[in-house]
Amino acid sequence: MATSKSRSAAAFSAEERAAMKEHAQELKTAARRGKTSKADGEADLLAKVAEMPEPDRSIATRVHEIVMTEAPELTPKTWYGQPAWAKDGKVVCFFQSAAKFKTRYATLGFSDTATIDDGTMWPTAFGLTALTPADEARIAELVRKAVH
Repeated sequence: MATSKSRSAAAFSAEERAAMKEHAQELKTAARRGKTSKADGEADLLAKVAEMPEPDRSIATRVHEIVMTEAPELTPKTWYGQPAWAKDGKVVCFFQSAAKFKTRYATLGFSDTATIDDGTMWPTAFGLTALTPADEARIAELVRKAVH
């Protein structure tokens, strides 16, 4: 008979378990630092981006540039080992590398604190395989809407 611990461990992929461990480490680092500065958060984010293979690295770099241009009030950080941007300590949007979870595309997602509501139903995550100028404009628009 399987124990509850082994059943719950089997419910998560190795990649998901690794992300949870990274998040636990992020929380420990934040507690040790005290209030994380914007510079510390950005350094952590950029270090994670630098570890990504292409094309994720280029996409994440460009998304970070767009977010910081459109919403400089957001604080860069890592969240489950991936780039994220927060307002008042709460993640507003995040990037997931395709390579991290062995998926076909990277993801740009928005949390429930993002004000991207559009009627009674709207997308909260977008798959990215590359960035065109039109994609970049749409991301800029979404980020602006998310924080205002």
